[in-house]
Amino acid sequence: MTPETPATLPDDATLTREGRTVPARAGRVLLIACGALAREILDLKAANGWEHLELHCLPAILHNHPDRIPEAVREAVARHGNGFARICVVYADCGTGGHLAAVCEELGVEMVAGPHCYSFFEGNRAFATRAETEFTAFYLTDFLVRQFDAFVWEPLGLDRHPELRDSYFGHYEKLVYQAQTDDPALTDRARDCAVRLGLPFERRLTGYGDLEGTLAHWARQG
Repeated sequence: MTPETPATLPDDATLTREGRTVPARAGRVLLIACGALAREILDLKAANGWEHLELHCLPAILHNHPDRIPEAVREAVARHGNGFARICVVYADCGTGGHLAAVCEELGVEMVAGPHCYSFFEGNRAFATRAETEFTAFYLTDFLVRQFDAFVWEPLGLDRHPELRDSYFGHYEKLVYQAQTDDPALTDRARDCAVRLGLPFERRLTGYGDLEGTLAHWARQG
């Protein structure tokens, strides 16, 4: 059976609006993840031979509606979880105010530690040490750079009213691009995002951060 790789994924626009259904073949561990993490998860799965992990992605645009994430996870567990020995949720709290953790505890499934993906990509411990001095940073990941218009520019109406930019971003002091991959073209796109927002630019090559260790732990347990 051909291993899954990012090349087998839907395009970013589909991952944003629709997510990705779990493949017909059932593995031992079901990962219910944010669509914004799909490529990173499949990169790690392919690199480590974790063929017993199967990936189902919820629409990444839930990133902009965190109140909807807990029930979306609950529904995905009910709809897709049958036949799997274990189910793991590849979300951190992500703005749910603890509600996702409560749902996961109720359902008996594990989730990623941390407040959000920016934290676990940086490494939760490292991110926490910066928290007091970097609360005015605006963060982007690889996926969010590629989908900047869909997640930032258009939802805020800046495509129609660019004059509102400073009202939204005047209190930020810089844009931090947390790069999962060392891609010069993507870095250029991230720098352009900073220019569009009128913010100084900083790039950090975080790689996969704590996500890699978390998936490795689940893969061993699976």
